[in-house]
Amino acid sequence: STPAVSPQVGSHRDISHESLSLFRLLEPQIEILVLGTGDRVERLHPATLKQMRECGIAVEVQDTANACATFNFLMNERRLVAAGLIPP
Repeated sequence: STPAVSPQVGSHRDISHESLSLFRLLEPQIEILVLGTGDRVERLHPATLKQMRECGIAVEVQDTANACATFNFLMNERRLVAAGLIPP
């Protein structure tokens, strides 16, 4: 079988329900997904955020520097967290 590969994400415009599919497959299931959208916070499509919430995953969107700090903080609290980071 062919392994599932997440679509390439070059900018916040590429973030979609499909591009986030890998995060929905993680075991144990994550509770928080921290997304870093580069140099500044970018708005994601509301439907994408809603679909993730419906899967039980909260999405936190920040600029990448703050997303890294938030990810580290949540890891230290032993939360089930993952990060998707677009370089600044």
